[in-house]
Amino acid sequence: MAELRLGPLLRYTDGSCATVWVETDVPCTARVRCSDGSGGAAPTFRVAGHHYALVTVTGLRAGTSPSYEVFLDETPVWPLPDSRFPPSVIRSPGAGDAVRVTFGSCRWAAPPADGKDPVGPDALDTLAKRLAADPGAQRPDVLLLLGDQVYADEVSEETRRLLAGRRDLDKAPGSQVADYEEYCHLYYESWLDPEIRWLLSTVPSFMIFDDHDIVDDWNTSAAWLADMRSTDWWQKRLLSGLMSYWVHQHLGNLSPAELAEDPAWAAVHAAPDGTRALRDLAEQADADFSSVRFSYRRDFGRVRVVMVDSRAARVLDEDRRAMLDPGEAGWLREQVLADEGAYDHLLIGTSLPWLLPHLVHDAEGWDAALCAGERGDRWARFGEWLRRGADLEHWAAFPRSFADLARLLGEAGSAPGAPASVCVLSGDVHHGYVARASWPSGGPGIPVVQLTCSPVHNSVPLTMRIGFRFGWSAPARLLGRLLARHGRCPRPPVRWRKQGGPWFGNQLMTLTLRGRSAHLRLERTGTDEILRTVHETVLTAG
Repeated sequence: MAELRLGPLLRYTDGSCATVWVETDVPCTARVRCSDGSGGAAPTFRVAGHHYALVTVTGLRAGTSPSYEVFLDETPVWPLPDSRFPPSVIRSPGAGDAVRVTFGSCRWAAPPADGKDPVGPDALDTLAKRLAADPGAQRPDVLLLLGDQVYADEVSEETRRLLAGRRDLDKAPGSQVADYEEYCHLYYESWLDPEIRWLLSTVPSFMIFDDHDIVDDWNTSAAWLADMRSTDWWQKRLLSGLMSYWVHQHLGNLSPAELAEDPAWAAVHAAPDGTRALRDLAEQADADFSSVRFSYRRDFGRVRVVMVDSRAARVLDEDRRAMLDPGEAGWLREQVLADEGAYDHLLIGTSLPWLLPHLVHDAEGWDAALCAGERGDRWARFGEWLRRGADLEHWAAFPRSFADLARLLGEAGSAPGAPASVCVLSGDVHHGYVARASWPSGGPGIPVVQLTCSPVHNSVPLTMRIGFRFGWSAPARLLGRLLARHGRCPRPPVRWRKQGGPWFGNQLMTLTLRGRSAHLRLERTGTDEILRTVHETVLTAG
């Protein structure tokens, strides 16, 4: 009999249909049967010796929350026997219901040793425990996981022992993952956590990668990429990372209609073994990332979410360096400006913050100018060294792209039929804050805010905490202006002020959007494994 290896994960939902992702141990047909008679079935597909299915559930009705079961062929496999969790449900919000979007990034999933977690209680685990203990509690309508769902370069001791049993860790890449099978283990370690497994089975999730899903500082610069490509292990690592991301994360981001038009999905699903077809896609992306799009758009009623790939879509040549290649930038503009008046709130999901502490922003712009040769070759070499050493590779390190995004958001917020709010959702920097943008020329009359929330489960050194706090201060702004002057950097087209934070610790933010009102809540875990509110604000009263 077929058995469930991983999942189920509730992924795409739109009120009438949903997708449910599973991994099984052998080929079979996966079936989802809901308590209201809705459901669906799909055969498994094979990649690198693993078997997966993405089941499209149809017949759902708005305003209902049927529970569901999963069968492999005719064997029930979910819920698990003797489960201590409530039934998994597929909730389809009714017209006019509030949309609750919970988001964060950077979840290091290593199991705690001897029951002691070195980085504190996991915020997603804690959320799952709260929802399981009170099935009537308000729950997110969607989880946006903004990067570093797995850490391919910072593995747990348990994973390290597994890797040592497969190969010689004295040879590169050492105790980092090297191939598809080792990536699969990271997802097992992360998603078989009982609380996380139940949470992802009952709350729809949408995801995008960041650097640690592949390797720290992925695509920092052209020189960085050239150094990586000169090794004998990088290509296998990259292709394995992209393949595992496509299977575990990307597929569930797509609607059934998008899947039906996706040639990669058709090729993988149609082949007896889809490994070669998926490897072809990864090789195509490696050769030309502009040929593959990982960004996507989702609309939840009158809330538009545009998830932007700010890692793989980069242009790294110094003379035309950009966070997004021209095709990706054009796509983003189209998604933001399409259907004038069709949405009340615009959420831009990008793993890397757009607005940073002022000193950090100016340092990244200054470094970008040095690397581009503004102060000569010697400064350029120093700039590349600093860029890698200090992780200077956010939107501010791509000044033209930073300015382009500022202009786009200003245009969206000023257009006829503009939304009530524009929120840029990010993670990466292992702390949280709220910053509001303004335009010297006037700009939008609505809130345009940077909402940064990370980590879900990780830590940040004390020295960096001090640096992030200092980065917002008046002396830091003066120092930043001096750096910008040295780099001959133009003034950014937008200003911003911190309105909350910085907050440190494992945390989640939740946006509650109803009509044209927007409410933000940040919750942080304590040693008692309870999420407590540390910040609330009304972004717009509607």
